[in-house]
Amino acid sequence: MSHLDTWIAILGMTVVTVFSRALFLMAGERVTVPDRIQRALRYAPAAALAAIILPDLLTFEGHFTISPGNDKLMAGIAATVCYVLTRRMVGMIVVGMAVYTALRLLG
Repeated sequence: MSHLDTWIAILGMTVVTVFSRALFLMAGERVTVPDRIQRALRYAPAAALAAIILPDLLTFEGHFTISPGNDKLMAGIAATVCYVLTRRMVGMIVVGMAVYTALRLLG
C-alpha cells in the first residue's frame, strides 16, 4: 500500500466518521427515534466492550485458545464470577488482576 493509498483511506474514514456523527446534529429534533430502537441502543456500550475484550481473552500467543493454560481467559472467568456474585465492579477488577498476576507468576 503506497503513501497515497494510506492518505486516501484516512481521508475517506474521516469523511465517513464526521458525516455519520454530524447527521444526528444536523437533523436535530425533526427526527425522532422510535422507542424500540432507543431501548436497543442501551446495549450498544456493552456490545462494543465485549467486541473489544473477548478477542483478547480468547487468544493466547496469537492463537485462538480455550484452555486452562490461557491466563487471560481464566482471569476473565474469575472476574465474571466475582461480578455475578457480588455486583461490585472494583471487586471484579481486583479479582481479575489478582488471578491474572498469580497465574503469570506461577506459570
